[in-house]
Amino acid sequence: MHIVRYLRHGDPRPRVGVVNDGVLSPLPVAGMFELLQHRKEEIERICAEAAPDGPLGETRLLAPVDGATEVWASGVTYLRSRDARVEESALKSVYELVYDAERPELFFKSPAWRVVTDGEPVGIRSDSALNVPEPELALVVNRFAEIVGYVVCNDMSSRSVEGENPLYLPQAKMYAGACALSSGVRPAWEVDPSDLAIRMTVAREDAVVWDGTTSTSQIKRPFTQLTSYLFHSEDHPHGAVLSTGTGLVPDLDFTLREGDLITVAIEEVGELRNRVVVGKGHFGFLTAPHG
Repeated sequence: MHIVRYLRHGDPRPRVGVVNDGVLSPLPVAGMFELLQHRKEEIERICAEAAPDGPLGETRLLAPVDGATEVWASGVTYLRSRDARVEESALKSVYELVYDAERPELFFKSPAWRVVTDGEPVGIRSDSALNVPEPELALVVNRFAEIVGYVVCNDMSSRSVEGENPLYLPQAKMYAGACALSSGVRPAWEVDPSDLAIRMTVAREDAVVWDGTTSTSQIKRPFTQLTSYLFHSEDHPHGAVLSTGTGLVPDLDFTLREGDLITVAIEEVGELRNRVVVGKGHFGFLTAPHG
């Protein structure tokens, strides 16, 4: 089962439903933001009681966030991520210290309206020479800080910008096309997230130029620790999505190019495919109605 936001032909309003074996069942909520105002057990009940409305067909699936839901991200949660950030940075000790610190690195990634989904483009900055995708398992969290589901996240990153100075992190992580989430939320009551295989490939002109695998078992921090810090001094009345960091980072001799196709697959959660474009001019569709 996956919980989705979708549009159907002739209906201008985005809806929320569950997809199970190709069958779509609408949910009685105004948006994903409303669903995330319920307790986990209530969300499970609402999904279980949804009545089928026919095959998914050519229904357009949207990014699984709306309203005031925010996407946040975690950094340096895998050893590979720590090593990669040390390699790229002029201030290496910053990343070595945070990997072992009690407090995790958390940063704002995107409001709901900036998020792209499967099949839509992701962006790289025109002023960055070194750009990489970062495949991550993301937690879908309700307003009560309960993990209610999981999605695939591509936390696009401008390594050259952040490597120049850690204070440039917002510019390295937050720009047009920098946040992609898979269209379906896999409910938490159906998945054990402790050892899920993660694979990322980058294809260029029909040839795979990068391929790597890892597992969520390699993450250093418990997911509940990450959500606890996210909610420690801030409320999220429409819930939140929290990406949990990456264990796959290409070496410094690799950078994305325009036209590359990035595929991220997480076992039992889903798949995310996005083609790379350069600059903000490709993302006007995000500001269009229901974009």
